[in-house]
Amino acid sequence: MKRVALVGMPNTGKSTLFNRLTGANAKVGNWPGITVDLLAAKILLGGEMVELVDLPGIYDLHGYSEDESVVTQFLQHQHVDLVLLVVNAGQIERQLPLLMQVAQMGCPTLLVLNMQDEARKLGITIDQSMLADQLGMPVCLLSAKYGQGLEQLRAHLPRALAVQTEVRALAANGSTGLDSVRGPLNADDMPASTFKNKLSEVVLEQALRRAVFVPAQASHALTEKLDKVLLHPWFGLPLFFIAMAVMFTGVFVLGKPIQDGMTWIFDLLRAHLLEPALIHAPPFLHGLLLDGLYSGLSTVASFVPLIVLFFLGMAIVEDTGYLSRAAFLMDALMAKFGLDGRSFVMILMGFGCNVPALMGTRVMRSRGLRLLTMLIIPLSLCSARLQVFLFFIAALFPIHIAPLVLFSLYLVSILSAVLTASLFKSRFVNDEPFVLEVPPYRFPTLRQMGLRGWHEVRHFLKRATRFIVAGVVLVWLLTNFPSGATPASSETWAGQLGDWLSPIFLPLGINAKLTIALIFGFVAKEIVIGALAVIYVYEGGALAAGIARDIDWVQAYSFMLFTLIYTPCLSTIATIRNEAKNISFTITAVVWPLLLAWLCSYIFYQGMRLLQL
Repeated sequence: MKRVALVGMPNTGKSTLFNRLTGANAKVGNWPGITVDLLAAKILLGGEMVELVDLPGIYDLHGYSEDESVVTQFLQHQHVDLVLLVVNAGQIERQLPLLMQVAQMGCPTLLVLNMQDEARKLGITIDQSMLADQLGMPVCLLSAKYGQGLEQLRAHLPRALAVQTEVRALAANGSTGLDSVRGPLNADDMPASTFKNKLSEVVLEQALRRAVFVPAQASHALTEKLDKVLLHPWFGLPLFFIAMAVMFTGVFVLGKPIQDGMTWIFDLLRAHLLEPALIHAPPFLHGLLLDGLYSGLSTVASFVPLIVLFFLGMAIVEDTGYLSRAAFLMDALMAKFGLDGRSFVMILMGFGCNVPALMGTRVMRSRGLRLLTMLIIPLSLCSARLQVFLFFIAALFPIHIAPLVLFSLYLVSILSAVLTASLFKSRFVNDEPFVLEVPPYRFPTLRQMGLRGWHEVRHFLKRATRFIVAGVVLVWLLTNFPSGATPASSETWAGQLGDWLSPIFLPLGINAKLTIALIFGFVAKEIVIGALAVIYVYEGGALAAGIARDIDWVQAYSFMLFTLIYTPCLSTIATIRNEAKNISFTITAVVWPLLLAWLCSYIFYQGMRLLQL
């Protein structure tokens, strides 16, 4: 199968183009000798299946960051039939040198000038045919955001792949004559590897001078006006936090009715379909399937709408370019704690999942900065923790207070990261200057938001389902055995374990049932709600009501604080071990959050109880 690699600088719309070409069919895969999992998808081009691989965004193939070395290794050691080099058409002069590096590696290349809509607004005009002739390679001008020019790209791809196959066949037969394949073709069809010796700085300058017109003053007027307000040294950060609070409010206002509707549907399915179907099943099987699997999975599934809305909101914040500006605003403050603006971006990335955020630290050349950032990322309120908090907040807090409670947990997440960085910054010293590209504001299309949200949710569900199924089965066994014990009582194995740990957790207001859920949360935070459904022998709304009767809001908030901060899940720990390659650092990343979580929950719970006296 032929392979096409997608290469480009950050903020060139590379991922948007990848999603346009592949839809929602991308899968994460790995390649021998490559330390990063990469997105790949199979697409039909010219009647044959082609594998499209999305490589990390880079600035320089000769750079020292891990992402840059990953791209270089892939292009050097993996079979690549064609490189799609994605360039921001509005910044073509600055980004074309990457093309020269790719071509000089001998990679057959098709140049994609993306964001033509933005270039047009800036008054930039590009003679596509002239540029193709000057560079000696196919050139496509398009806007992946709006889908303009995609058909031209799809038409170019099979031809470029066919020409490259013919060139390689001639080379294998000892022929060096390009003339034998140039007959019916033009410059738009020729692979860059044929011209790699010609593609130099002189050629690039000549091509730009002849084919590209850039007005003397090309600027994003709207971006400049917005930045005067949103990047204001006094008002910038408060406005960012207000925007995030508004997003959280929207998640609850829009998502709560949908969640209630899904809970109602799951209750109907159980009462009118599953229970009649399993009425004659053995008690063991009946309990395992209904009280174990169905209760756990349906309770988690009822909160998926809230998670979807959260990811959509975060996609808007990131894709508009506002996230980069938040990093810029936070840089001066983060520097006081041994971090920089990129560390803040990684914390925000960790709100989706800690694992990719940890891998994202590879762009940092300073090992001290990278390790310190890796230490604080697991304190981010990831999507797995989010579903736990959404459940408890919906169960114990009125809807007008709920957004503020969730927002407070995000603030605690950031404050715990800042505290951790302050304590460990002398051990992990940063010696790298902060450089960040701030893109113009771009409001994503509905299709972009939908695909982005779907990718995030699909990743969450795929990972969550694997852990939840195993987790709820194990919890059900622990809460129903030994044989003859009252389910979920202190007589069961789970009850005995909870009683044994109660001296540690009761000072935090966390009872034995919640303690058991926390233990399973160490494996994966996605298990916590499913485990509670099994432990309380309830599901959906009944579970929420049951927990509300069992604990008050102070205990609930203390439990959420502990869940927010304590030891990350096993997949995160494995990633830390793999990325840091240091066992003592991994132990620190496990033990420190556990101690900090206990201390924070203890101070909050005991302090609130004193105030209530």
